[in-house]
Amino acid sequence: MRSPLLDTPGAVAAQAPDETVAAHYGDPYAEQRALAGGRALVDRSNREVVRIGGPDRLSWLNSLSSQKLDTLQPGTPTQTLFLDLQGRVEHHLTLVDDGEAVWAHVEPGTAAELVAFLEKMRFMLRVEVAEVSSDYAVVSIAPPAPAPSAGPDAAAGTGTATPALPEGAIAIGGDLLVPRGRLGGLPEELGLRPAGLWAYEALRIAAHVPRLGFETDHKTIPHEVGWIEVAVHLSKGCYRGQETVARVHNLGHPPRRLVFLHLDGSVDRLPPHGAPVTLGGGTPVDAEPQAAVEGSAEPGQIGFVGSSARHYELGPIALAMVKRTVPVDVELLAGGVAASQQVVVPPDAGRNVKIDPALRRRIR
Repeated sequence: MRSPLLDTPGAVAAQAPDETVAAHYGDPYAEQRALAGGRALVDRSNREVVRIGGPDRLSWLNSLSSQKLDTLQPGTPTQTLFLDLQGRVEHHLTLVDDGEAVWAHVEPGTAAELVAFLEKMRFMLRVEVAEVSSDYAVVSIAPPAPAPSAGPDAAAGTGTATPALPEGAIAIGGDLLVPRGRLGGLPEELGLRPAGLWAYEALRIAAHVPRLGFETDHKTIPHEVGWIEVAVHLSKGCYRGQETVARVHNLGHPPRRLVFLHLDGSVDRLPPHGAPVTLGGGTPVDAEPQAAVEGSAEPGQIGFVGSSARHYELGPIALAMVKRTVPVDVELLAGGVAASQQVVVPPDAGRNVKIDPALRRRIR
């Protein structure tokens, strides 16, 4: 659904899958500063909204997803994942329970598949699942928050204080679900300037926050992108994919890791999503980047670019997925653009099992 805020003077539409909202409104850097300072609203109404009602909703979702939700308190924002049998990420939800229903927003184009899966898993439980994207729109009034240091007994939230709510809105940390019919006048109602998705994405990348479908692919497991810190509860009961999560966390390492890239500011382009990441040297900066396609990787490719942006303070930046064994201090090329890396997920992530020395002696 095309956002009415695209009719704002100066609005420029974003690219797919975000083409129904604005990339910017004419001044991307000022929009970033305003959002970082709490003075802006970002239209993310292309995201889809799912409502799960019924008295069994929390225990049911707890049994299906990676987060501990059966004790989730009303008004507490959190994140959860739905994994496949091999522990690979299929859906990422940002959600809250309001005491009567769970409200979640997900990536564009993914709600129908999620709802279909949940409907198949209802059995005789007292739950009702519905996509309500036509009724509610997602907006953000705070920048994305970096992952907190979450303990195993804490539900991971966004770390953002609940804002004052406009009438009929539901808060999920720094995000609001608002009645879609009120979206067009919302910036004036809240006294906030509109900021485009470019502003949100630049601050998201700077905060090292991954996005499903950008920093992830069909092989991604939670440890690789740091979702183990915010969307996975390591002490809860069984759910689909838990064996992989537990095995990597206790006994192994993820095969890849998320990195933050500082890009060469002298190059006049940003590497696009999917551009190959290679070791530095040997590739000219003006080479035309090609998407990394499974089965036809670039020679020497060690990863791919997820998202890139121009930050109002940091300059050109990106998030990328690389092989775990890539040295943390080596220079990289991201789509032909020179880049230095900053660790997001450390190479030694996982293998956290602790063996009691007394138990070791008894085993011997």
